[in-house]
Amino acid sequence: MARDYDSQLLESVSVRRRRLRDALLFGAQRIRMSLDENLGKILGGLVLGAVLCAGSVGWSFLSSRMESGAW
Repeated sequence: MARDYDSQLLESVSVRRRRLRDALLFGAQRIRMSLDENLGKILGGLVLGAVLCAGSVGWSFLSSRMESGAW
């Protein structure tokens, strides 16, 4: 019984957060729009990957300059 109540409570909290987020993003529009959550995750992953690659290239450049004594 307690487990059912907990899962129901968690689900209602997630629904409430999603509704609040949609209200902030889309305003008081009559047609309910929802943001594609997977698209946001994909874009976030791509941005994170690009930042990591740029950091790796920068670190490689700096370490090669330090080893050659041209710093």
